Amino acid sequence: MVESTTARVLMDHDDVRRVVARLAHEVNDALQAAQRGPLGLDPSKLAIVGIRTGGAHLAFRLAEQLGIVMGRVPEVGVLDITLYRDDVLSGAAMPILKGTEIDFDVDGRPIVLVDDVLFTGRTVRAALDALLDMGRPTCVLLAVLVDRGLRELPIAASFTGRAVETTRDERVDVHLVEEGATADQVVVRVARDRRAR
Repeated sequence: MVESTTARVLMDHDDVRRVVARLAHEVNDALQAAQRGPLGLDPSKLAIVGIRTGGAHLAFRLAEQLGIVMGRVPEVGVLDITLYRDDVLSGAAMPILKGTEIDFDVDGRPIVLVDDVLFTGRTVRAALDALLDMGRPTCVLLAVLVDRGLRELPIAASFTGRAVETTRDERVDVHLVEEGATADQVVVRVARDRRAR
């Protein structure tokens, strides 16, 4: 039985817009530096891949902002990681596949993988497995809107919109207009469950 629920707004619509624009500048700066570095990355080959669902919407937004910064909108794909998750057969209902939509070759390209919230690292691990089954990118960089900590796997974001310390009994909910929200919003919710104590 849930005893109480509290919530705090971490980011509002304008915050989300500003963060995505800043992430685009950070990605561009990193690619320019990598072009001059030992990897010799070619920024013109950049592709953005969003993890379905929240990451997919953010990937399209990031690509649009990169178009402004770089003068060229990179190709965008959407990755369905359902069958790569380590909890897919843990007694839950049959997973619903929504499909991967990547219409370009990932081989030899720098890829920016995008997700809305980085938590345990398990979603990103699954996404890397799914992406690497499609080919061998030059490198994979991770961009997240929110990094809430509490990692279970050694995964870190290359680009972070906002880092926030959370506890295991909190949730970070990202509401985007593409998913029916009236305005973008990131909310941290705390639910105290009597059975957990």
